[in-house]
Amino acid sequence: MNMHPTQIEIIGYIGSILVAFSLTMKSLLRLRIINLLGASFFTAYGVLLRAYPVAFLNGLIVCIDLYYLFEMWRQKDFFTFMEVRPASDYLRTFVSFYKDDIARLIPNFVHQVEDSLICFFILRNMVPAGVFIAKVEGEEAHIKLDYVIPNYCDFKVARFIFEENSAFFTQRGIRRFVSEGGSNVHRRYLERMGFVKNGNKYVRGIGHQIFQDNGF
Repeated sequence: MNMHPTQIEIIGYIGSILVAFSLTMKSLLRLRIINLLGASFFTAYGVLLRAYPVAFLNGLIVCIDLYYLFEMWRQKDFFTFMEVRPASDYLRTFVSFYKDDIARLIPNFVHQVEDSLICFFILRNMVPAGVFIAKVEGEEAHIKLDYVIPNYCDFKVARFIFEENSAFFTQRGIRRFVSEGGSNVHRRYLERMGFVKNGNKYVRGIGHQIFQDNGF
C-alpha cells in the first residue's frame, strides 16, 4: 500500500509523542504499555521509509516491552498488611515523605493522631506499597487516607484492601466505607473501586465485588 509522505510523517510523530509520554508515567505498567505502542508506530515508520535500522531497533523495543509485560502479568505477588499505631513514627515519616503526591490526590488530608483510627501498611512482596488510615464511627470506616506509592498504582493493592482483606474490617463490626471525594483523579479511583456518591461523600459496602478492575 502506497502512503503519502505526510501520512508517514504523522505515524512518526505519533510514535515520538507516545514514547515521550511513556517516560512521564509513574506506573511501570503504564510506561511499558504506552512505550510498546510508541515503538510499534516507530517500527511501522521505519519500514515505510525503508529505514530498516530504525525499524529493527524499535522492533527490539517492542519485543522487550512484550517480554516484561508478560513477566508482570505472570508474577504472583504476595500481599499482607501491617497494622501500626496512629502515633507510629514510621507512619508519620512515610506520610511526610509522600506528602506532595498525597496532596495531589487528597488535598485536605492532615494526619491527626486519634484513638479511633485504624492504620495499616499494605506490604507487596514485603515492600510497603501503600498506607490506609480510617476513623471508625459505629459500623462505618471513614477513610482519611488510602494511598499507594506511584510504582504500585495498578489496583492490586486496592483489591487486597477492599475485597481480600474485608474480614479485617467485619471482625471489627465495620460494614461500610465512607470517603471524601478529593481530587478528580481520586474520585475516579473511588468510582472504579465500587464507591457510590451519596451527597458529598462516597460510600461502599464491605463485601461488594470490584467489577471495574480490568484497566490499568
